[in-house]
Amino acid sequence: MEGTRLLRAVARPPYRTALIVVAIAATMGAFFATSYSLALGRETPHEIPMALVGSEGRSPELVAALERGVSGQLAFRPYASARAAEAAIGEQKEYAALVLEPGRPRLLVASASGVSVAQVLEDAAEGVVSRSGVPELEVVDLHPLPPSDPQGLVGFYVTFVASIVGFFSAFQLVANAKGLSLRAWLAVVLLLAVVGGLLLALATDPIIGALEGSFAELWAAVGAEIAVAALFASTMVVLIGRWAVLPTFTLFVILGSASSGGAVAPPLLPRFYELIGRFLPPGATVETLRSAVYFPDAQHWEPIVTMTIWLVGALTGLLVSSRLRGRVPAG
Repeated sequence: MEGTRLLRAVARPPYRTALIVVAIAATMGAFFATSYSLALGRETPHEIPMALVGSEGRSPELVAALERGVSGQLAFRPYASARAAEAAIGEQKEYAALVLEPGRPRLLVASASGVSVAQVLEDAAEGVVSRSGVPELEVVDLHPLPPSDPQGLVGFYVTFVASIVGFFSAFQLVANAKGLSLRAWLAVVLLLAVVGGLLLALATDPIIGALEGSFAELWAAVGAEIAVAALFASTMVVLIGRWAVLPTFTLFVILGSASSGGAVAPPLLPRFYELIGRFLPPGATVETLRSAVYFPDAQHWEPIVTMTIWLVGALTGLLVSSRLRGRVPAG
C-alpha cells in the first residue's frame, strides 16, 4: 500500500519531471562518454594522405616496413620532387611525404596538420629501423607546433568553449530574459557572438599567445561558432521547447566536438566521425583556426563555406519556425 502511494506520488509533477530530467541527463552523459571513447580513444589509421617522391622500387623493404607500422593505411600520391611534396604539405593537401631520392631516405611530417598523425608516422619510422635493418629513415617536421601549443589542442578547446558559450547563453536567455522580441533576441545573439568571439580571441592570441595567427580570422571563426550554436539552440527552443538541449548537446558536443579533428586528426578517427566532422560546425571551426594559425597562406574554403551554410541555415530556421509557430525563444 505504501509502495503504491509512493509510485503514484512519483508519477505526478514535479517528481515525474525530475525523474525524467535525471534519466535524460544520465543517458546523455553515457552517450557523451561513449562517443568520445569511440572517436578519441581508439586511434586507428586509415588512408593517410601521403606524398611519395621517387620510386617505391628504390627502397621496397623500407616502404613495406613503414606501411606495416600503420597497418598498410598509407594513401601514396606521386610527386616529382621533394620541393613539390613540401609545398603540398604546406597547403594541407598531404599529411606527410616519403622522399626516396638518392641519399638518406626522409619522412617529412607536419605536426601542425595533426600531431596524432605525425606521431603515428614517427613511431612507424622508428619501427622501420629497429625491425628491418634497412637504412635509417630521417624524420623531418616541416611545420612543428610551438611551445605555446605543444599538442595542438588549443584550437579544439577554444571551439568547444565557443559552442558551450553559444548554446548555454541561449538557454540562459530563455530562462532569464522573458519578453525579448525576436528582433531584440537576434541583436543579443549578435552581441554575444561579437563580444564572446573577441574575448576568446584576445585570451588565446595576444594575452597568453597560444594561437598566434590572424586576429581577425580567429575572432571571426570563434564568433561564428558562438552564433551558430546560439541560433541552433534558439530554433530548437521554438520547435520543441524545454527539451531543446537534447538535439543541441548532441550536435555540438556528442557528435560535433568528438568528430572535429581537433584532438585526433581525421585520418585516425573512425570513418563515420571523419565523414560528419567535415560538415558540422565544430569541425569547420577547428579547421579554420588551424589554417589561420599554422597555415595562413593556405586557408581552405570548405570549412568557411560550411560555417556560412550553418549560419544562414540556423538563422533561417529560427525566423521560419518563429513565424510558423507564432512564438519567439524568450516568449
